[in-house]
Amino acid sequence: MTIMQPDNAHVFRSLHTTTAPLALANAWDVASARVIEAAGAPAIATTSAGVAWSLGSPDGDSLTRDRALELVSRIVAAVAVPVTADIEGGYGTDATSVAETVTGVLDAGAVGVNIEDGTRPPAELAMRLAAARQAADRAGADLFLNARIDTFLFGLGDPDTRLKETLARAHMYVDAGADGIFVPGVTDTPTITALARDISVPLNVMAGPGVPTVAELGTLGVARVSLGSGVAQVAYAAARRTAQELFGTGDYASLAEGMAFPELNALFSEPH
Repeated sequence: MTIMQPDNAHVFRSLHTTTAPLALANAWDVASARVIEAAGAPAIATTSAGVAWSLGSPDGDSLTRDRALELVSRIVAAVAVPVTADIEGGYGTDATSVAETVTGVLDAGAVGVNIEDGTRPPAELAMRLAAARQAADRAGADLFLNARIDTFLFGLGDPDTRLKETLARAHMYVDAGADGIFVPGVTDTPTITALARDISVPLNVMAGPGVPTVAELGTLGVARVSLGSGVAQVAYAAARRTAQELFGTGDYASLAEGMAFPELNALFSEPH
């Protein structure tokens, strides 16, 4: 039975605007989701890489569907804001199994999903997107379906025609039912501007050092800005730095940068 909140779905969809782009600091477990929500997040997005790492799997369709959905359910139950789930390629071998995954995401209470093409043929992702849309329609759910195009992130194809290929994929995915297009790996203003101009649905890019600010991306036509696995990577880097410090110099200086115990503990002391 679908437990998705219609109000959250409507709110999440309305957050995709170029005047104030939806900024997502992707979470990978309940604690990170609560911390990000407390920092002022209007919505929570998961990072499939971070989720996989936290559960002992590599990123890239290795995590099982059941474990991924259990984590989504826990995060949804822990926060009050809308949650969108990164489900990699759909945690399935074909369109039918992707539809089953999406049904599970809806049952968990999430209001959106992110599905990636990776190195799959574009037609394969189009079929998966269509199946995801049909699953949401059958459930009567206003699911925000975000299609990730990996041409720039993975350096696929000829660099001279990469933009053209990306736009062709975007148009195919929108026709298949995508509500948004996510193009990670793009950082330069001309390419971002061209993508926003020629894609009819909200454009999502991945941010990091050297990428324009959220507000600047909005002026270029971007409606959604994600940090992807970046927050998880920073957190794990902090763990490594602290451990190396302890085992090397025997010092503990890095611990001074941590959240205060009472502040962190208080996020879990009362029902949300």
